[in-house]
Amino acid sequence: MPLPERHHRAPLPLSIRQHRANSQQVMPLPAPEPATQQELVALLKVRRMAFELARWRLPIGVEGCYGRIRHPGASLAVPFLDDGRVVILRQYRFAVQARLLEFPAGTLDEGEEPLPSMQRELGEEAGYSASRWDSLGTLVPCPGYSDERIHLFLARDLTPLAQPPAGDDDEDLEVLTMTPAELDVQLASGDELLDGKSVTAWYRARALLASEGRL
Repeated sequence: MPLPERHHRAPLPLSIRQHRANSQQVMPLPAPEPATQQELVALLKVRRMAFELARWRLPIGVEGCYGRIRHPGASLAVPFLDDGRVVILRQYRFAVQARLLEFPAGTLDEGEEPLPSMQRELGEEAGYSASRWDSLGTLVPCPGYSDERIHLFLARDLTPLAQPPAGDDDEDLEVLTMTPAELDVQLASGDELLDGKSVTAWYRARALLASEGRL
């Protein structure tokens, strides 16, 4: 009988908790400062996203036309195998016309919660299921032009799927495994590009795993 899935928010790694406790310069986070939309100028919907041009009044009092991409959000998982390796993808990205190292991720469907979305994407893209999920928080990858938020997870207790479900028709990817040391070398050298959301996810996952004595 398969183990029930576990999902909980991971505690902050000890090193971060100690840093916060010892620091005398920690400032409280500023309160949100919403801008006021004056007029919607143009809207183009493409798949699950929308390209919006609107006139806004900013908190400092300035008004102007600004464009942004309205995004439903996404999920990403760092899949960690029992032997200490991580599962990672080498995926073709049309916008940069290159193959990048990325962790499995996907855009949320309308009304979909981040964890079920990531459980589906892990099977479709990497061919695994996971019975333990730790939240690694959220990420705002492109705040200059998009409201997208990415929900990050560490996926453990992985099981290969006998028959992975079919992914998107336009996906062009290769499933790889690397040791943490190998991934760190790739990240530090820049010889192979690792996309930004995956860099942040790996930083947080690595800190959690190290706090548990797994690295």
